[in-house]
Amino acid sequence: MSTNFLIWPEAYWYLSGAEDKGTDLEAGVIDRNRLNFFELGILSSFIKLIQKESPRIEVITTASTIPDEVGENYLDAFSKLDCNNIGHLRIRNREDASNEEYIERLKSADAIMFSGGNQLKLTSIFGGTEFLQILNNRYHNEEGFVIAGTSAGAMAMSNTMIYEGNASRSHLKGEVKITTGLAFVKDVIIDSHFDKRGRFSRLAQAVASNPQALGIGLGEDTG
Repeated sequence: MSTNFLIWPEAYWYLSGAEDKGTDLEAGVIDRNRLNFFELGILSSFIKLIQKESPRIEVITTASTIPDEVGENYLDAFSKLDCNNIGHLRIRNREDASNEEYIERLKSADAIMFSGGNQLKLTSIFGGTEFLQILNNRYHNEEGFVIAGTSAGAMAMSNTMIYEGNASRSHLKGEVKITTGLAFVKDVIIDSHFDKRGRFSRLAQAVASNPQALGIGLGEDTG
């Protein structure tokens, strides 16, 4: 089992991206199952962290350009882990973020899962909204409430967020762009696809310009 886990002390969990959602062995696709995903994989551990029988999980695909496909993939992945109380919050703009149905579903969820994509979409759409305020309040005040994010969803979780920066030019001053994230946790900068995309220098540059922050680089299919 080569998967590595990084669990923050509070009820929050980071996924780096490209996490194994499971494949159909009967179809002859076995490479992605090398981690024994269904029993020991990342999403299985995420479910265990919720510590509730049949937890209600809402998947937020705001960051993705293909929200319906991504949402279906997660619903299918969770169902293979016998977790079927799953919803998809298809929030594409700030108007959607104020949708009363979505807000009520947020209030009753046991866990939230942010998909990958573009982290700047997350901050621009949710920043300053009632939705984000409720999410922050639940995260900080409700024991057992879990927030997970993969790729862009993980990068957006801290108060300082990388939103742009080519890895090959990240050693140059000004090439790594930083803005305010969703701010669930402070004084941390998270970068994903860390080794696959060679992002060590990008994260190092971000930390150098924000020396109060701890840099966390997550490899693919790790949590």
